[in-house]
Amino acid sequence: MKRSKLVQDNDGWQTISSEHHFTNSHLDVVTEQVRTPSSSQARTWTTIRRKAAVVIAPMTSDGKFLLIKEERIPIRAAIWSMPAGQIDDEVEPSEKEIEAVALRELHEETGYDLAPGGELIPLGYFFTSAGLTNEHCYFFLARPVQPADVHRREEGEAILECRAVTASELGRMIAQNEIRDSNTLGICARLAAGGFISLGPR
Repeated sequence: MKRSKLVQDNDGWQTISSEHHFTNSHLDVVTEQVRTPSSSQARTWTTIRRKAAVVIAPMTSDGKFLLIKEERIPIRAAIWSMPAGQIDDEVEPSEKEIEAVALRELHEETGYDLAPGGELIPLGYFFTSAGLTNEHCYFFLARPVQPADVHRREEGEAILECRAVTASELGRMIAQNEIRDSNTLGICARLAAGGFISLGPR
């Protein structure tokens, strides 16, 4: 799996060696010797390389957001989150390709599509767990969305429920730890910082 263009050796970073331990279609586990800008002594680090992903905040015409409740095997729990999905492309995807994945994941996970005349607003990206993986997610606000005529689900998904909540309800769920998915917390912070929503009490 190729390293993302967002993670490159420059400005004093230098990869001395890289040993691959395990690879499948979703991830690559490597141990690297890396020299950092602050030290001439190389450091050893085991990293999980993952493909980039998208996270979508779907907003309905009445200003509510769609959340899905999905079973997550690594944590043995079903948790609330906004729809998200990996970009199945070994090479760096184009902006149009990333947007197409966002719309596909919106449809498959919620059963909603972008309404005619709606907009898909890019909100930047973030690294999901920078001490463990190079995975980064592209954020999008999709508004307004509407129920699809036909819902084409992806096989293997373990989504139990899709619910529309207000921004204030979203804030309450975050405050009470009902939302503890990093992708969702990240996109909510970006929405709030961009002035799209207010998560505080009203």
